[in-house]
Amino acid sequence: MKTDSIFYRIFQTDPGILFELLGQSADLAVGYEFRSVEIKQLAFRIDGVLLPTPDAVDQTVWFIEVQFQKDPHFYHRFFAEIALFLAQHPQTSDWQAVVLFPRRSIEPDQTRLYRAQLNSDQVHRVYLNELKSSDALGVGLMQLILADSDSAVIQAQTLMTKTRSQDQTNPKIAAIIGLIETILVYKFPQLSREEIERMFGLSELKETKVYQEALQEGRQEGEVLLILRLLTRRFGAVSPGMQAQIQVLSLYQLELLGEALLDFSQPSELQDWLRSHV
Repeated sequence: MKTDSIFYRIFQTDPGILFELLGQSADLAVGYEFRSVEIKQLAFRIDGVLLPTPDAVDQTVWFIEVQFQKDPHFYHRFFAEIALFLAQHPQTSDWQAVVLFPRRSIEPDQTRLYRAQLNSDQVHRVYLNELKSSDALGVGLMQLILADSDSAVIQAQTLMTKTRSQDQTNPKIAAIIGLIETILVYKFPQLSREEIERMFGLSELKETKVYQEALQEGRQEGEVLLILRLLTRRFGAVSPGMQAQIQVLSLYQLELLGEALLDFSQPSELQDWLRSHV
């Protein structure tokens, strides 16, 4: 199972899950985006970084590492990555780091060299097999990833029950259901995706109005992020007022804007477009 990519997809779908694993409120992720960051001139990339948006109240940068293999040099590499990032981003106001181990035995034995960092309040080590049962969907996803094939069925059914109980309030429910399905595909490679959908009742759930609305909302959110990134790349920072106008556009309007902005040559054209469509 490609655990790294699964974990990073989870955090990209819902950054709040990271804070759930730390026993904190998922609301702390408001104003953050999960990305990979390339270190310039070194052809080096940090896979998991939770970056605050420019208007976020908390400007702390979070470094996230998933380590499922025993590696005695892991901490050497991890803290070197953080140091390189901070050297190239001196404007960083603060940082925190989270390491996810499946169990304590995977952590490097020799930690003395980095005892100051590891004993500080900046570095958090999470041992996934020690997570206590919780109503938080993020914790359930982690437990499903760790479960063996025999217990994965029960774990998945429990997680689906939690998902159904939260589907009225969680706007990311469609993406989370997709993650559950992906994990199960890895867990049961002998079964087709259609068989897994029938086995766990995913087919019926996907046909519900709540799921369809959540799916639509997820697509809309993704379209907004894509348009803002394109506009930022073309014209620089987009003003909060203009961002607010873009965020209330329907999916159809967003698709129209996505096509129109390809022909924009100056910010005033974006203002004119919004004035005529909002």
